[in-house]
Amino acid sequence: MGGQPPSAVRERSERRMRRKFAARILILIAIVGAYAIYRHRGPATNSRAAQHAFAPDFTLPQLSGPPLKLSDYRGKVVLLDFWATWCEPCRVETPFLVDLQNKYRDQGLQIIGVSMDDTPDPVPGFYQQFKMNYPVVMGNAKIGEEYGGVLGLPIAFLLDREGRIQKKHIGATDASTFEREVQTLLQGG
Repeated sequence: MGGQPPSAVRERSERRMRRKFAARILILIAIVGAYAIYRHRGPATNSRAAQHAFAPDFTLPQLSGPPLKLSDYRGKVVLLDFWATWCEPCRVETPFLVDLQNKYRDQGLQIIGVSMDDTPDPVPGFYQQFKMNYPVVMGNAKIGEEYGGVLGLPIAFLLDREGRIQKKHIGATDASTFEREVQTLLQGG
């Protein structure tokens, strides 16, 4: 470095390293902060536009019976549950959803299960094993995309009587949370 004392070269090199280190730390903080905001808010579901938007309509094949059209359930509070037979948290939630359907059916609740299994083969056995008392349709990648991407299961959407998304739950949700939210919507809230 042309006549500069080794200490000056070393000092300049250390400053550059400190600046690079500080820049990397700032980038890491920004990434962690963005991830924390994403996890807290969920992907676009807590924005006012998405949270109270109409749920995307669909017509999907049921396990038995004619295809199910979501918009046919307008006038009811709908809990739309995306799940799969291999999903352990789904296995924990299903018995509670069966109880919830029994308890609030006559007040206007309709739970609809959307199986995200790759094939329908394991679904009838699961349906019988858990004594499911609500319709189950076979979902697909397109419907997952329309609902913001189904990257983990279970995911539940709570729709008001007009078909607007009022709540979205990613991952296992406490039974009391579902019940409280269902009661609120059934009472017109």
